[in-house]
Formats: sequence, structure tokens, C-alpha cells
Amino acid sequence: MDSMDLEREKGITIQSAATFCQWKDAFVNIIDTPGHVDFTIEVERALRVLDGGILVLCGVSGVQSQSLTVDRQMKRYNVPRLAFINKLDRQGSNPWKVIEDLRHQLKLNASAVQIPIGLEDKHEGVVDLIEQKTYVFEGEKGENVVEGEIPSELQELVDEKRAELIECLADVDDEIGELFLMEEEPTKEDLKAAIRRQTVACSFVPVFMGSAFKNKGVQKLLDGVLDYLPEPIEKQNFALDRSKDEEPVEVTCKKDDPLLALAFKLEETPFGQLTYMRVYQGMLKKGNQIVNVNDGKKIKLARIVRMHSDEMEDIEEAHAGDVVAMFGIDCRSMDTFSDGNLNLAMSSMFVPDAVMSLAIKPAQTKMQNNFAKALNKFTKEDPTLRVRVDAETKETIISGMGELHLEVYIERMKREYNVEVVSGKPNVNYKETITSKATFDWLHKKQSGGSGQYAKVQGYIEPLSAEEAKELGKPNEFKNKCMGTNIPPEYYPSCQKGANDAMAEGALVGCEVEGVRVVLEDGASHAVDSSDMAFRICMANAIRDTMKKAQPNVLEPIMLVEIEIPAEFQGAVTASLSRRMGMIQNSDMNEDGSGLKVEVEVPLANMFGYSTELRSLTQGKGEFSMEYHRHSPVTRNVQDELMEKYRAEKLEDAAA
Repeated sequence: MDSMDLEREKGITIQSAATFCQWKDAFVNIIDTPGHVDFTIEVERALRVLDGGILVLCGVSGVQSQSLTVDRQMKRYNVPRLAFINKLDRQGSNPWKVIEDLRHQLKLNASAVQIPIGLEDKHEGVVDLIEQKTYVFEGEKGENVVEGEIPSELQELVDEKRAELIECLADVDDEIGELFLMEEEPTKEDLKAAIRRQTVACSFVPVFMGSAFKNKGVQKLLDGVLDYLPEPIEKQNFALDRSKDEEPVEVTCKKDDPLLALAFKLEETPFGQLTYMRVYQGMLKKGNQIVNVNDGKKIKLARIVRMHSDEMEDIEEAHAGDVVAMFGIDCRSMDTFSDGNLNLAMSSMFVPDAVMSLAIKPAQTKMQNNFAKALNKFTKEDPTLRVRVDAETKETIISGMGELHLEVYIERMKREYNVEVVSGKPNVNYKETITSKATFDWLHKKQSGGSGQYAKVQGYIEPLSAEEAKELGKPNEFKNKCMGTNIPPEYYPSCQKGANDAMAEGALVGCEVEGVRVVLEDGASHAVDSSDMAFRICMANAIRDTMKKAQPNVLEPIMLVEIEIPAEFQGAVTASLSRRMGMIQNSDMNEDGSGLKVEVEVPLANMFGYSTELRSLTQGKGEFSMEYHRHSPVTRNVQDELMEKYRAEKLEDAAA
């Protein structure tokens, strides 16, 4: 469903695309998402609003690094799923190895509900383990589905895999478990009901098979969507009651109840901004007025469309469960809309940290207005694209998920806004942290006639573990343990703001600080000279000074890199990874020994230019993908180099 020229040129999906179809007696909303990790926010936003998903896996490569990311995203939003093993017509396809990967790498209770009839160039169709019938896909596009009986040569494998399916279900479903213990054979109705129950409960993943390119197995996969994934009314969704301290409230999914809808994606078109919206409750109707819960703006619905990739179908209304798009809606991604009768907001989605930054500017001054418009529009569309202006150099810095992510937006500026962009070298998004506890006792006192500034703060900072930060939902923590009124309570928020100011720029290399708990224990104030500003400045200076004593470290992004190469190039590629400080985590040779898959952790700073080097080392036969894994301390010599570079830049800026 790729519709952008950039997508067709690069051969990858950049933006998610929505379509709507009817299969048998059901209507299905489908969102196709990118596979490249740089555009993972498109997967994130789709899974936030969908009731079920299909995890598509390559029958040759199996579970890849991006599969691990998508699995985490599906689990984050409790999205029931089917798995579809694709490309069984390709040489080297092995669905049973892929299922083992699902079980061991993704820790899923997965089992086949089909077996293939032939593999590679002999792939013709599938055997349904529940119906116990064959389905062969004939015709130029596999459009003719021919039902038949199981051939004798496949019966043994059918019996084996059906028993395996029943055993997997018996582990999680009481009814099948009871039949299993009594050694009774479940009926096909028993199996279908159990698969649906446990798929909806996210306790089981039914695995389908085929070749999407040749339209083999797709029809049975769509049957599986209807049979096993939940209808909107079956999926529990919650909104947050803004009048009751964001208390969770279950959404009904009834069309007669007050409207509740979520804008999950924005897209620029020749007709203006197109806003994609999931209707959770109530109904959208052309001509009606809706209210943006986040800013209170009232909007009249001028046009509602169903999307079919880049084609539009005008409709008069949309009901609970629908995914539609609208023009004339000025909002940000993840804004909630109601009919004005509810003070509820849908929860937002997880937005990963940026890992790479780039300084950019328009090639000509006359392009400045369009340059600013483009950045404003892109940041509204994509929460993973950050834009800031460096306080000292006044350069515009864009940050994102990787080189390709930033390249795409620079290219879009050129195509959509006629802005030629001059860019600097990519910069890695380093962070800083502390490794030990340190105390502070800081006095801020300033007198220059009239009211002065006076504030004193005492306390300590200590490391905050990644697990604690994850539980808190933020990278740092501020705790107030003050007793009494030495610091008047009205100044506590200013103390917290001061701590946040200090975390914005570390002392070592000027990067954002994470993994720090700040504890305020005591202090002092002055009846005349104390103020919010005095305590904010005092706290910021106290933390900046104390971090120097808490054994600070610089952290760098570590990428999980997955490389697929012919076995003959193993030595050269391994040596190259060692030079780039790569740590090999896993190495897996395929069955015939001709190819190798390597998983390795490599600092992002060492991955620039790797695409060109890998092509050279493997005569163009090697491929790799990478995703952000974690931030980890740099080596001492790298930290010294970064600190020296930072000091030199500060001196240069001061001299300018």
C-alpha cells in the first residue's frame, strides 16, 4: 500500500497506510505499517488504536531484530495477534524453524493451525489442521481456492502438528485441558472456540502460512482474522477521567453513547492536513461539531473519508470501531475528541528517545519561512522527530531514530516545501548519568540594591536504576523530604524546576542527564529576598556542582544489529565488527551452511558508513538492519575525547 514517491524509490514503507475492506459478512479496517526500525513510531501509533494485529514473518529469515521490537510493542498495548509466515515459495523457507523462533526468541505460546503443501517452488497451498482439509490456490493470482482431502503422504505430519496444537491450547485453556487429560479428541468447534478465547486473551498465537506475493494462504488468513481476532466491542479500552485525577474509565464502544475518538496520525496532502481518527465510542457525522478535549477547540466536520491507501471514499458517518480520516481538523497527534459531553481523554502512546541528531539550515534565506512551516508540520505528524535551536550556536537541530529517518524528512522538505537543506554531520545522542551518591549544601545569595536573591538547599543525589525509571515513567526523580518550613512549601515546585534545569545539560559533555534521584532534605529562606527564581537558580547550581562529585559517566546509544551474509564472508565481516567495537550476541548458520545470521551489539557512533563497508566486504550480497537497544557507558578514552571536544567548543563559542 506504499503511496509516497519516496517509498517507491527506496523500496520501503515509510508511513503507515490505512484501508477498509469487506471479507465475507464483516468489515475490516487494516493499517499496513513500516518494517524499518527508523519508522517504528508508525507501528506504535497503529498498535495503539487497533484491536488485533498480524505479525508477518519471513519464511526464510524468521524472527528478525524488528520482529523483537514489534513483539514488545504488541505486548505493551495488549494487542491479540495472529502470525503469518510469508514467502514459503522462496528457496530455504522453513516454517517450523520460524515457529521455534516465535517460541524461544519471543516467548510466545505459538502453534501452527496449518501446514504447507510443498515449499519453495513446489508451494501450492495449505492443510487446515482444524478443518482437516487441503486448500490449493490456483489461477494467475491464487484467486481460485480449491478445497480437497488430505493426501496420504501428509497425514502423519498433519496428525503430529494437530496434536502439538491441542497440547499448546491445553496449557492455557481449561476446556481443552480437560479434554486433553481425559484423552478425548476435541471437535473443530471446540478448537475454534478455544483458539479465539486464548488469542483474545493474548495467551496463544495461531500461526498461518503462505505466500502473499502469489496470494497463497491470504484468503485463509482473512478467515482467521474473522474467526480469532476480537471485534471492537470485545476489546477492553480505557479513557482517563480528567475531572477525577485521570481515573481510568472503561469505554463502551456503543454508537449511541457520547463520542470519544482519538487522532492518531496526521498527514499532509494537496487538500490540506488529513487527520486519521479511531472512533472508540459514539458516532462521527458529517456537519456535526466535535470538541478537542486537549485544547477545548470546537470543530465542524466538513468531510469524512475512508482511506484505501492514497485513495479516498467520502462517507456521511462513522461509528464506534471505525478508523476514518478527516480534513479541516487542526490538532496534534494523539489528541482526544468528544462531542462536548465528556471530560475524558484517551491515553497516549509510548514515544522512544531519539538516538541521532543533525544540524540543518535552509540553503537560502528566502526559504526560511517554508523551512519553519515544514518543521512545524513534521513535528506535529511525528512525535519521534524533535526540533530545537541550540542556545549558543543558534543552529536548528533535528533529532530522530536514525540516519534514514532524518534523511527522509530532509528529502520531504525539498519535495513538499521546495526547501533545499544544508546539513552537518550526524551526531550521536549521548547522555550523562551518575554512579554514586553525593550530598549538596548550596547557598545562593545576591544583593545589588533593593530586593536581592536568597535561597539555600540541602540534600543529596543518587543513581536511579533503569527499572525504577521505567516504573516512574520518567528518566529522573525529584523527592521532597523537607520537614518544617525552613523552605516555605510554595517554593518546592521551583526547587523541582531547578533540578530539571540541571538535568537538561550535564557537566561532562553538555548532554541530557538521566538516571538521577534528587532528594531535597532542608534549606533556608529569607523573608524579603527569597523568591521562586532564587530557589530555582539555587537548586540548579547545587545539582550541577554535585553531579561532578557523583562519579558522572557519559552514556552512548548501543544498537542491536542483525546481519545476514553468505557464509564465505564470515571472517571478513566478523573482523570488521570487532574493529567497530561490536559484541556478537548470537550467530546462526542456516541448514545448508550457505548463509549466516549474526546478531551483534555495536555503539551507534561506530556504525556510520557501515552500509557501504558491508556491501564492499560481501560483494553486495550482505544485508543488515539495526535498532536502538540501550544506552551504555562509553570507554574511558572515548569519554576523555568527548569531554575535550566539548571544552574546545565552549572556548570557541566564548571567543566568537
